[in-house]
Amino acid sequence: MTLDDLADDVAETADDLETETFHLDAEARTELAMLAAAFDNDETSALLERAVHALFQTTVETGKLDFHLRANYDVTYDEYLSGMTYDEMTGGATYPTDDGDRRYQF
Repeated sequence: MTLDDLADDVAETADDLETETFHLDAEARTELAMLAAAFDNDETSALLERAVHALFQTTVETGKLDFHLRANYDVTYDEYLSGMTYDEMTGGATYPTDDGDRRYQF
Protein backbone atom coordinates (compact mmCIF):
# COMPACT_ATOMS: atom_id res chain seq x y z
CA MET A 1 0.00 0.00 0.00
CA THR A 2 1.14 3.56 -0.56
CA LEU A 3 0.85 7.08 0.77
CA ASP A 4 -2.13 7.70 -1.51
CA ASP A 5 -3.83 4.55 -0.15
CA LEU A 6 -3.31 5.81 3.40
CA ALA A 7 -4.70 9.26 2.61
CA ASP A 8 -7.75 7.69 0.94
CA ASP A 9 -8.34 5.30 3.86
CA VAL A 10 -8.07 8.12 6.43
CA ALA A 11 -10.48 10.36 4.52
CA GLU A 12 -12.98 7.53 3.97
CA THR A 13 -12.92 6.43 7.61
CA ALA A 14 -13.26 10.03 8.84
CA ASP A 15 -16.34 10.44 6.64
CA ASP A 16 -17.80 7.16 7.93
CA LEU A 17 -17.27 8.22 11.56
CA GLU A 18 -19.50 11.27 11.13
CA THR A 19 -22.57 9.02 11.07
CA GLU A 20 -21.25 6.19 13.26
CA THR A 21 -22.86 5.40 16.61
CA PHE A 22 -20.40 3.68 18.89
CA HIS A 23 -21.07 0.62 20.96
CA LEU A 24 -19.15 0.45 24.23
CA ASP A 25 -18.68 -2.74 26.20
CA ALA A 26 -19.50 -2.84 29.92
CA GLU A 27 -15.92 -2.16 30.98
CA ALA A 28 -15.59 0.88 28.70
CA ARG A 29 -18.97 2.22 29.89
CA THR A 30 -17.91 1.86 33.53
CA GLU A 31 -14.57 3.54 32.88
CA LEU A 32 -16.24 6.38 30.98
CA ALA A 33 -18.75 6.82 33.81
CA MET A 34 -15.89 6.95 36.33
CA LEU A 35 -14.09 9.61 34.28
CA ALA A 36 -17.30 11.61 33.94
CA ALA A 37 -17.79 11.51 37.71
CA ALA A 38 -14.16 12.36 38.44
CA PHE A 39 -14.10 15.31 36.05
CA ASP A 40 -17.66 16.36 37.00
CA ASN A 41 -18.54 16.31 33.32
CA ASP A 42 -21.89 15.08 32.05
CA GLU A 43 -20.72 15.51 28.45
CA THR A 44 -19.22 12.07 27.82
CA SER A 45 -18.52 12.84 24.16
CA ALA A 46 -15.95 15.44 25.31
CA LEU A 47 -14.27 12.78 27.43
CA LEU A 48 -14.19 10.39 24.47
CA GLU A 49 -12.58 13.10 22.34
CA ARG A 50 -9.94 13.67 25.02
CA ALA A 51 -9.31 9.92 25.21
CA VAL A 52 -8.77 9.68 21.45
CA HIS A 53 -6.39 12.66 21.55
CA ALA A 54 -4.44 11.12 24.44
CA LEU A 55 -4.18 7.72 22.74
CA PHE A 56 -3.12 9.31 19.46
CA GLN A 57 -0.45 11.47 21.14
CA THR A 58 0.95 8.51 23.08
CA THR A 59 1.02 6.36 19.96
CA VAL A 60 2.87 9.05 17.99
CA GLU A 61 5.38 9.75 20.79
CA THR A 62 6.25 6.09 21.31
CA GLY A 63 6.73 5.43 17.60
CA LYS A 64 3.99 2.81 17.49
CA LEU A 65 2.02 4.79 14.89
CA ASP A 66 5.01 4.90 12.52
CA PHE A 67 5.65 1.19 13.10
CA HIS A 68 2.10 0.25 12.12
CA LEU A 69 1.93 2.72 9.23
CA ARG A 70 5.24 1.40 7.86
CA ALA A 71 4.00 -2.19 8.15
CA ASN A 72 0.63 -1.50 6.51
CA TYR A 73 1.31 1.37 4.08
CA ASP A 74 5.13 1.59 3.85
CA VAL A 75 5.05 5.25 4.98
CA THR A 76 5.50 7.16 8.26
CA TYR A 77 3.28 9.76 9.88
CA ASP A 78 5.71 12.51 8.82
CA GLU A 79 5.46 11.32 5.22
CA TYR A 80 1.67 11.37 5.49
CA LEU A 81 1.71 14.93 6.85
CA SER A 82 4.05 16.17 4.12
CA GLY A 83 2.21 14.32 1.36
CA MET A 84 5.34 12.69 0.00
CA THR A 85 7.68 9.86 0.92
CA TYR A 86 11.26 10.38 2.09
CA ASP A 87 12.49 9.08 -1.27
CA GLU A 88 10.39 11.69 -3.04
CA MET A 89 11.66 14.42 -0.69
CA THR A 90 15.30 13.57 -1.29
CA GLY A 91 15.00 12.84 -4.99
CA GLY A 92 15.87 9.19 -4.51
CA ALA A 93 12.72 8.08 -6.26
CA THR A 94 13.69 9.83 -9.49
CA TYR A 95 17.08 8.19 -9.99
CA PRO A 96 17.90 4.61 -10.92
CA THR A 97 18.81 2.53 -7.88
CA ASP A 98 21.25 0.02 -9.37
CA ASP A 99 24.88 1.14 -9.30
CA GLY A 100 25.60 -0.22 -12.78
CA ASP A 101 23.81 2.62 -14.59
CA ARG A 102 25.80 5.58 -13.33
CA ARG A 103 28.04 6.04 -10.36
CA TYR A 104 27.13 9.66 -9.70
CA GLN A 105 23.76 11.25 -10.20
CA PHE A 106 23.46 14.95 -11.06
